[in-house]
Amino acid sequence: MTGPEITGGFPILSTLIFFPALGALFIIFFLKKEWDVLIRWVALGVASVEFLLSLYLPFTFDANDPGLQWVEKTIWIKRFGISYYLGVDGISLLLVLLTTLITVICVLASWTDIKEKLKGYMALFLLTETFSLGVFMAMDMFLFYIFWEAVLIPMVFIIGIWGGQRKLYSAIKFFIFTFVGSLFMLLGVLALYYYHGKLTGTYTFDSVVLSQSIIAPAIQFWIFVAFFLGFAVKVPMFPFHTWLPDAHTDAPTAGSIVLAAVLLKLGTYGFIRFSLPLLPNASIQLGPFMAGISIFAIIYGALCTIAQKDIKKLIAYSSVSHMGFVMLGIFVFNVEGLKGGVLQMVNHGISTGALFLLVGMIYERAHTRMIGDYTGLFKQLPVYGVFFLIIALSSMGMPLTNGFIGELFVLLGAFKANIFYAIPVVIGVLLGAVYLLWLFQRIFLGNYYYGGKGPLLDLGFREIIVALPLIILVFWIGIFPKPFLMAMDASLNNLIKQVETNYRKGSDASANVTARLQAPSAERAGQ
Repeated sequence: MTGPEITGGFPILSTLIFFPALGALFIIFFLKKEWDVLIRWVALGVASVEFLLSLYLPFTFDANDPGLQWVEKTIWIKRFGISYYLGVDGISLLLVLLTTLITVICVLASWTDIKEKLKGYMALFLLTETFSLGVFMAMDMFLFYIFWEAVLIPMVFIIGIWGGQRKLYSAIKFFIFTFVGSLFMLLGVLALYYYHGKLTGTYTFDSVVLSQSIIAPAIQFWIFVAFFLGFAVKVPMFPFHTWLPDAHTDAPTAGSIVLAAVLLKLGTYGFIRFSLPLLPNASIQLGPFMAGISIFAIIYGALCTIAQKDIKKLIAYSSVSHMGFVMLGIFVFNVEGLKGGVLQMVNHGISTGALFLLVGMIYERAHTRMIGDYTGLFKQLPVYGVFFLIIALSSMGMPLTNGFIGELFVLLGAFKANIFYAIPVVIGVLLGAVYLLWLFQRIFLGNYYYGGKGPLLDLGFREIIVALPLIILVFWIGIFPKPFLMAMDASLNNLIKQVETNYRKGSDASANVTARLQAPSAERAGQ
């Protein structure tokens, strides 16, 4: 290939990636820090246009095509086999749309919450959107790693500058965990690069090409471990989850929303996009281990959630449990589980993002997140109470909500793989109902008590408009999930076939090597 290759004519993916970054640069270099109102409107305008541009993808998406669409590919650094290679399929499509929608919500959620250094704050959120979209679209592993590392930078500053009382501690802890994990992932990427190069003579970071090479299972194992350390920290999986409650608790409201809704999905997406197709033998070999720690995370996260007294920390620990459902769906190795895993990635972004949004709204009024400071709020805040109840029911997987559909597919996939996987899933769902209903009962029911500092008013027009899209998605996916399931169906079926094919090739290659090693020395010499 000598020049750029763009399927579809217009580079829509590059436009989606870099338009928010251009908006961030405009805010930084052309708007004065005193122009707070204009900064807010420009940031909202950029995020809204970006969301509208992203709607081009579902309207032109071919659900029957399992491969990459809107591909953009050109040589970047020829000497090292690095390409600027972008593509979106049914696996990444929903995550791209979730990212663009959540950014609009984050800007609106920060409308009155952030009053200092607004210029840098809005620019950092737009940069977070750029880098997150880059992760979901990059098919060259070197390019993927650049976006993966870059997304860490704005998030660290968002927590460290606009966070709560322990903001520096939480920001540094978040940075250390994710950066160290990413270094191990880089080692895995380089190992793939050099192994494929020595095997074929072609050195490339192209993930599609790399997935076609036959990697010895023993080597796959160690590369999988390297990838695991990078992806598992970002999910986060037990025992790499300890940065999450601190980061969520000390991040500003919009920071918690984007962290829960988008950044946690980078890790699970990495497992689906790279670990499964590139390392099928290791993935299947370590499948029971991955399923085991996912199940443990479901139960452990739920029990930790029940014990929390801070609303924000409660929701943070619930993410550990809910992301355990996603990981279990991925590593049961069937279409039902993968569908549930991908859909739960989206559902968790909607439901948990909405919970952090609602907690931020009450915290902006009362300046306290302690559960004991609120009782019987439903009569005082009826609209807020209804919204909170809907999202809580969604998060616990109530029928007719999005959470039910996702958890149902994970349960079906787990049951199909092993009935002993399904039992803890049911227990996790029950525990989710316990901590969410108990939270609602303590805050909204009973005799009225309010221990906060500011006046307690119900949701205003702007706050209703911010939360309403998430409420709509809760019922849309819960009642009519067909468009969402159809979008990912062909790509996930193709992924399962690819994993099975590559697994057989890897096993056959390993058997041939073993047979040659076990053959008499004279026979090997003759060969």
